[in-house]
Amino acid sequence: MAEGERFVDNGDGTVTDTKYNKMWTKEDSYQMRGKWITWKAAHKFVDWLNEQKFAGYDDWRVPKNQECRNLYDHECKNTDFDGDIVHIDYVFPEGCGTTYWCAEEQGINGMAYNFYSDRGYQVRKKSSDEGNMSCRPIRSSGPEVKKQGRLSATGRTRRE
Repeated sequence: MAEGERFVDNGDGTVTDTKYNKMWTKEDSYQMRGKWITWKAAHKFVDWLNEQKFAGYDDWRVPKNQECRNLYDHECKNTDFDGDIVHIDYVFPEGCGTTYWCAEEQGINGMAYNFYSDRGYQVRKKSSDEGNMSCRPIRSSGPEVKKQGRLSATGRTRRE
């Protein structure tokens, strides 16, 4: 690992975010299963990963909105399933989805985070929608990291 490298490929299908002590699946649900999923299916997908003890862990979950925000990186211009730009680190393989389900829901809507735009943003989608929707499961890889200052929509503090 290069000194100061934020994302580390663990070589087991996971990537560790050293800045926030989180571990992500290297591939999202679309890349792993080859299909789009609803909000409920995202939770079932995570349950399936836990049953399989994916990468040796059984505490995978759907990420919270803020965790997805922290994954967004405006400087990175990775490519999605359609060859369009998505703003996530290059350690994640090309061909991913553009919008990831988040754990939060509001009534009939599930919350999601869009990595397609130049500014990354939260969206409210009907929980039953599946078009271009995927999930990138997460788990903790160490003590929770508290960031000081107010966070912007990109997950950065004003000082970053």
